[in-house]
Amino acid sequence: MHNSAYQTALDWLFQQFPSYQLIGDRAYKPTLDNIRKLADAFGNPEEQLRFIHVAGTNGKGSSSSMMASILQESGETVGLFTSPHLLDFRERIRVNGAVISEQDVIEFVAKIQHLKLDFEPSFFEITFIMALHYFLSQNCTICVIETGMGGRLDATNIVKPLISVITNISKDHEKHLGSHLYQIAREKAGIMKDGVPTVFGEQKFKEATTAIISSAKEKEIDLFFAEKMVKDDELYEYELPMIGNYQFNNLRTILAALQLIEKEFPAYKDFIQIGLKNIQQNTGLIGRMQVMDRKPLLVYDVSHNEDGVRETINSILPYSKNSILHILFGASADKDVKSVIKALPLSAKLHFTSFHHDRSMEIEQLKAVGKEMGRNAISHNNPKEALSAIRLAAKEDDVILVMGSFFLIAELLK
Repeated sequence: MHNSAYQTALDWLFQQFPSYQLIGDRAYKPTLDNIRKLADAFGNPEEQLRFIHVAGTNGKGSSSSMMASILQESGETVGLFTSPHLLDFRERIRVNGAVISEQDVIEFVAKIQHLKLDFEPSFFEITFIMALHYFLSQNCTICVIETGMGGRLDATNIVKPLISVITNISKDHEKHLGSHLYQIAREKAGIMKDGVPTVFGEQKFKEATTAIISSAKEKEIDLFFAEKMVKDDELYEYELPMIGNYQFNNLRTILAALQLIEKEFPAYKDFIQIGLKNIQQNTGLIGRMQVMDRKPLLVYDVSHNEDGVRETINSILPYSKNSILHILFGASADKDVKSVIKALPLSAKLHFTSFHHDRSMEIEQLKAVGKEMGRNAISHNNPKEALSAIRLAAKEDDVILVMGSFFLIAELLK
């Protein structure tokens, strides 16, 4: 149970400032003006800290966590800023794995209230400044910052990092970032800064790669390709604590970035494997191809766009070669559910559910989309009841995959 003062501060924060996690598109504020004013009001903490800035469509959360865990194991005091949270707001702000304290949140909210701002920052902007303020107070030696949405106009883009990292690019948040991969890539490329090298990870789509290269040329940025820097034989020396080859692509990107800043963190090479092994306790990373049980194999994954879902499916299929793959799927109403359902294998036994959140796609709507796509699915009104029914019906060698939304995974973890 949270203490009442913390809950009051949190309620005020969520009510006072629009949160994308709660209300979706209406919370998006495409400008850096507010965040700059806020940073100024708190003494510009971004000028007193060192950063690694991570953008991308899929994998930026996993990559940020890998980076933070490896650096923490090598002796650094690491601030980690990620979003969204699954169970508790404080998950977004961590130092060496420990979440920000309730008291620190209470005190920061009191400071914001005292400022009597003459503008309305977003929930994300407030949270980011809270993170920087906290990282400074904890004497962090490096801060790993995951962008929220896009890059160019994301609140996190006020930092000047040691290195910028772009994991991969595919379609998501088209309403804000553009409907074409080229446009989306240009937005992500907005985190590139003068004098700061950039590592680009998985180059799956030529259109996106072209946009990244042209942006780097325009800005005269040193651009490095992870695939050229880290070869497969080096990569597969390491064991990952999650299922999925695409996580090796994230690891490749992180190792390439660490190579480029090795002078700053010379000890990191000796701590890569231990950093990967301890990623959950060091960063709280959950819901990324996370094995929850073995017989039957139960995996939670937060993939929620077509490209991410295809990667997840490709990673899980080898485990269900001779058995049935059961998929429990729920989605936010603002997602392109058609393209996601299209990516789900026809051989899988499909289950639909809705979750208890304002942004959840209603079960009837999900069923209608499924029917339109020619997919028969069993419908459940409640995720926990759905999972219980699936586990009861599944054989020991079957595979159960729960996916489609952070909110769905969060509800099952409660």
